[in-house]
Amino acid sequence: MADLLNALAVAGKSALGFQAIFFALLAIGINVQFGYAGLLNFGQIAFAMLGGFGIAISVSKWGLPFWVGVLVGILAAVVLALLLGLPTLRLRADYLAIATIATAEGLRLLFRSVSATPVTNGTRGLSAFNGDFIALAPWNTSRRYSILGTSWSGGELWVALVGWILVILGSLLVFALMRSPWGRVLKSIREDEDAVRSLGKNVYVYKMQALVLGGVFGALGGMVYAVGTGSAIPDQYQNANTFLAYAALILGGAARVLGPVIGAMLLLFILQFADTGLRLLISNGVIPEDLLSSTDVAQIRFVLVGVGLMLLLIFRPQGIFGDRREVMLDAR
Repeated sequence: MADLLNALAVAGKSALGFQAIFFALLAIGINVQFGYAGLLNFGQIAFAMLGGFGIAISVSKWGLPFWVGVLVGILAAVVLALLLGLPTLRLRADYLAIATIATAEGLRLLFRSVSATPVTNGTRGLSAFNGDFIALAPWNTSRRYSILGTSWSGGELWVALVGWILVILGSLLVFALMRSPWGRVLKSIREDEDAVRSLGKNVYVYKMQALVLGGVFGALGGMVYAVGTGSAIPDQYQNANTFLAYAALILGGAARVLGPVIGAMLLLFILQFADTGLRLLISNGVIPEDLLSSTDVAQIRFVLVGVGLMLLLIFRPQGIFGDRREVMLDAR
């Protein structure tokens, strides 16, 4: 019983930590692009990487203040969204998907390349750039605090607090926008963009605005991740994270303000609980090591989550909080 409670506590910490915030912000951005506008962005992690490295490079390499680095990261995300949207948003949705996933992988390889090493430190990445942010915490960041059976450092608590404030503010912004005339046009574009165009609306501009806004949310997620880990390494920003963010969105429900937030928390809870629970079952002899070893757990938990998502898509494709009508997208 004690082991089960400990596993639940560890999973609960994971659902509230900076990684859950990272996926929540990525999923909020994807929700704006995919859930409301019908844009298939498979490269959301590229915006996150620019956000994280925007801070890291600005502080570590250029000697700029932390908050200037935040602006650099956001500006870089906006520029990337414009560069991706200009040639693709007038075409079918799959062209945007191909362009974004290729760009994300290309940027990762560029940032880890030898030619970029003077700026990004290549595969080693950058570190020691979050000191000014951690110093703003109103409590002692060198202490550890016990909360609901889990141990948090002062720095972890500060990052989590600021991160969840960002998630709340972002959710409120999406809530307000989607109930405004702009949001109603965006949802109409998702359903039938030809009809919206016939009414005199500039569909291209609305799509671009959605892509930029979603990219900014992705950049904020990358900043939280970089500050939480205290490092910015190119290989941290792999395309698999984009699809985990999509998993969070699908789990919670697309085109729902709280869908990506609840989905990210549940996803991290399930992943961590599966990891801890399987290791406990192996150590207690319930699962023979010949059948499943501790080294295989990290991969098996993703298999279990994948099976669960497939079942969810079969029996409730709109997700936990979603509406079935919201997933009938006009992806043209």
